[in-house]
Amino acid sequence: MDLPKDPFMLFSVINMKLRDGYSSLDSLCEDMDLNRSELEETLKNAGFEYNESQNQFK
Repeated sequence: MDLPKDPFMLFSVINMKLRDGYSSLDSLCEDMDLNRSELEETLKNAGFEYNESQNQFK
């Protein structure tokens, strides 16, 4: 699956995937072959940070 380039759409898709199918950001990144640091940086630049205890970006 190609992820959206728009950070707000990316935020929505990643949170949906975390909610529906992954117990952690690490497992999502491993399964989807994503660079966690790059994903977090992209979303951080849009104002979102990963909350590990809630398993979602806020």
